[in-house]
Amino acid sequence: MSRRATILVLAALLLTGLSVPCSAADSAVKDTLENAAVGGLVGTLAGGALLLITQKPSDHYDYLYYGAAGGVVAGTAYGMMQSAKALASIEDGKVKFAMPTIMPEFQETGARGAAAIMLKAELIRGKF
Repeated sequence: MSRRATILVLAALLLTGLSVPCSAADSAVKDTLENAAVGGLVGTLAGGALLLITQKPSDHYDYLYYGAAGGVVAGTAYGMMQSAKALASIEDGKVKFAMPTIMPEFQETGARGAAAIMLKAELIRGKF
């Protein structure tokens, strides 16, 4: 084994041995990152499915990259919408103020199935 490979293996073992376990039970960042990772995997699968229906798949490997990138962006956006803050929240008897996140909501209206986009923002959140 070369000297460089030995140093890399030792550095990897050292960094792995010094890692500290973290606890992120109900973290918005953890949920957002998980949604981004799942979105990337789903996007890559969608890109692979499109790759299978092309005439020359070897010319279109970029479909995998575009699918993964789009999936990560969509997963991140979904995760951020799930962890949206309200204008005022009540936690442990204390009122906390934050900038509300405006979330789009799709709704079908009418008999013909016309769609409307509604914008929603929470003004107050709390446990009673």
